[in-house]
Amino acid sequence: MKATPGEIKKHLETLESVPRSLAGLTKGVEEHLLQARAGKDAWSANEVLAHLRACADVWGQSIEAMLAEDTPTLPDIHPRRWLKETDYLELSFSENCRAFRSQRERLLARLKKLTFDDWSRAALIGGRRHTVFTQARRMAKHETEHLAQIESLLK
Repeated sequence: MKATPGEIKKHLETLESVPRSLAGLTKGVEEHLLQARAGKDAWSANEVLAHLRACADVWGQSIEAMLAEDTPTLPDIHPRRWLKETDYLELSFSENCRAFRSQRERLLARLKKLTFDDWSRAALIGGRRHTVFTQARRMAKHETEHLAQIESLLK
């Protein structure tokens, strides 16, 4: 899918709203409930948030590389593998939430300054072509799905 001004705006709005929505969904929820799993193979709300942080790390770093270099070749780092290299799962939900919000503010500050042409800057990631736009869209869609998952977990 090619970037259009309307699509860019839509995904920027989603990326901006996710931290607020997350805070709203979890306001007043006790930490032990945010750490609780609904079943053996289920994720807790905090594990979902840790996963979102790992995705934002990996995909955000690829966006930065695309903006810094002309068509860099990057390794395909799976966010779940990256998560294992962090301490995100050991942190409280509020610590993860603060870090996620801060990370998002930095990304949005960068994305909001881009020209339309910058959204088409690309990289080869694991042999596949991705653009700033496709990575931002991927992040926005992925986070929307996981917000619904957190909402469901807390019901």
